[in-house]
Amino acid sequence: MRIDRYLPPEHWLSKVYRAGAAAFGGGLIAFGVLGFTNNLGFFSTSGTQILGLSSNGLLSLISVIVGAVLIAAAAVGGPLASTTTATIGGLFLLSGLLNLAVLDTAWNLLAFEIQNVVFSLVAGMLLLFVGLYGRISGGLPSDNPFVRYRRHEPPEGEVPEQRARERQRAEELKPLADAEVALGEGHATPEQERLVRTEATRLARAERRRAYEHYAHLQQALRQQRGGGAASGNAEEEVQR
Repeated sequence: MRIDRYLPPEHWLSKVYRAGAAAFGGGLIAFGVLGFTNNLGFFSTSGTQILGLSSNGLLSLISVIVGAVLIAAAAVGGPLASTTTATIGGLFLLSGLLNLAVLDTAWNLLAFEIQNVVFSLVAGMLLLFVGLYGRISGGLPSDNPFVRYRRHEPPEGEVPEQRARERQRAEELKPLADAEVALGEGHATPEQERLVRTEATRLARAERRRAYEHYAHLQQALRQQRGGGAASGNAEEEVQR
């Protein structure tokens, strides 16, 4: 069973994931577009300050692409928004640590400075928090969609097929039950009396049919036993001869 059935786009958890992904995605796209408008060198290791962060053409391109991915995930919502946000959060943390190791070197292809490292680590933790909120934290309520999914329980508000059949059967029997109660209390209408008599007749016929079938089965079993006994007696006579 797909997790999408448990967490539709209109679920409040899905709205949290969508809002977080959209906010971060919009910010990254704005950062990347501002970098493009400043005609930054694509692979320059000494970046230009954009919104308090160092950037070059490559970082601007990556920012726009990641921002677009987050916006697309926010538009879809549901588990996709959660997974995408958490995954990009993990990549932000990894990027912060890797770029911290190459600061002031020729391998600093994204023109990171220390403020970029701090932003990447903080943004990564925030994205992870938003993406995993209500998903893996402890003490989740039993009606949490991810808890129900892991326990293989039906989605909240979705009636299993067996329960639906039982409910339909109960609705079909309700008029008869009401008629029998009314007849027992002495205020049944003529229509209710006919309904009870009809049902009693149907049950009596079904009971007689079961009795006849049982009798026929017994008769067949007796005939088989008699036939087997006769065959056995003939065999003994042949041996004696």
